[in-house]
Amino acid sequence: MSEALACFATCDLNDAYPEKVTFVQLPFRDFARKRRFSGRIRTAVMVDDTKLVQKALFSQPGNGAIIVLDGGGSNRTALLGDRMAERLIQNDWAGIIVNGAVRDSHLLADLEIGVKALGTSPVRSGKTGKGAIDVPVAFGGAFFEPGKCLYCDEDGVLVSDEPLQL
Repeated sequence: MSEALACFATCDLNDAYPEKVTFVQLPFRDFARKRRFSGRIRTAVMVDDTKLVQKALFSQPGNGAIIVLDGGGSNRTALLGDRMAERLIQNDWAGIIVNGAVRDSHLLADLEIGVKALGTSPVRSGKTGKGAIDVPVAFGGAFFEPGKCLYCDEDGVLVSDEPLQL
């Protein structure tokens, strides 16, 4: 999906499909080089811990999908750093949306992947393995289910039940 929609803009998608997209109403910041990316959703939910998502998703082939990582909006610890982002690139993930914080922002800036998060934290996350993978999550006025579509660019993040074309 990400290759076919390389020229999309969330503004245009929202204008063309107002009934089919949901705008994620959070002030995400871009942290890596790719500002425009799209793909199928995979989800993870955890707060201040990344062991489960690293084991279950980061080391698997992404096939151009996007991880929606719900960290409850916490900035106590970072849920992604440069090494984990490099693993995502190696495994063909289009990007990651973090409802929480990232770290190593100066190193993430050079990586060719989409990374959106609420902010930064220098504190490393825990490694207890608590959380869930591929379950529906909701934040920012949007509902994310595995397999649905995500469109991200400099203007925002949109969720759709199906692939959209302009």
